[in-house]
Amino acid sequence: MLQIRENISLKNFNTFGVEAYARFFVEINHEEELTELFLDPKWLQIPRLVLGGGSNMLFTQDFDGLVIRMNIRGIEHRISHEEVYVEAGAGESWKELVDYCVNHGFAGMENLSLIPGSVGASPVQNIGAYGVELQDVFESCQAFEIASQHKKTFVKEACGFDYRESIFKTELKNQFIITSVKFKLSLQPQINIKYGAIEAELQNRGIEKPSILDVSKVVSDIRVSKLPDPSTIGNAGSFFQNPIVTKAEFDNLKDTFPTIVNYPADNDKVKLAAGWLIEQCGWKGKTIGRTGTWKNQALVLVNHGNASGAEIYALSSQIIDSVYQKFGVKLQREVNIY
Repeated sequence: MLQIRENISLKNFNTFGVEAYARFFVEINHEEELTELFLDPKWLQIPRLVLGGGSNMLFTQDFDGLVIRMNIRGIEHRISHEEVYVEAGAGESWKELVDYCVNHGFAGMENLSLIPGSVGASPVQNIGAYGVELQDVFESCQAFEIASQHKKTFVKEACGFDYRESIFKTELKNQFIITSVKFKLSLQPQINIKYGAIEAELQNRGIEKPSILDVSKVVSDIRVSKLPDPSTIGNAGSFFQNPIVTKAEFDNLKDTFPTIVNYPADNDKVKLAAGWLIEQCGWKGKTIGRTGTWKNQALVLVNHGNASGAEIYALSSQIIDSVYQKFGVKLQREVNIY
């Protein structure tokens, strides 16, 4: 029997560690429990929030509705020639999944090492890091349709993946709950070390022919050196998306700011490093009241202790305004705001 609890603190369920309360709270450990939950029409008529690892959200107020905490676990794999299909429950830790794949020699996820959060949230955000995005390894996902209470399979082409976007964030928002995700990996690694500091760090370690384990370790170490541990200081990782501009817009920026950090993007566009833009505006390591930016990475906003979500949101607004005034570039929040 499902246990619906009331007035539950969400402080331990979000990596910012901000205090907010859910009017109703339920934990889902098996797919069948979603069917049981929505047999009661009450839960169809109030706001709902699906919660995974709580690593990509900021609560600015209490949630006056039902928080559904996904805790479906399990990882399975099937090998077909040189291809490997790995399926994981939505409640699995993303880190644990990547470690599982790397340790088994399944290539494709190593650049995504140590990203916080849960497996079920990964397609929603189309998570990515160091030149690899979720869509590059995504095969399909199983999702529960709330209205019909039926299960549906979404293949990659149906997910509308874009930079930190998917159909689950846009036209299908709040209509489906992802229960498991299947990934297509390989036994023949295609090592990708051109993004960020991976190649330089491998050279520093004297590694000329890196394995996927080498890449995973280097990516993890780089992330640890740049990003704070949420168990020590509240944060949600990268708070802003890296903005994408047209080639003409980039050329104008480069004339004024010759050292602007950039990466090629699709369709003759250019991706700018949001962290660099923020740092140039003097925000890196700055403390404002109980909030601030991380000393090693300006892209990360932190909770120095008992800050409210509203305080952190206000800081993000100040940063957006500051970057726009200096560069004419409008930053977008990557973190979901509630």
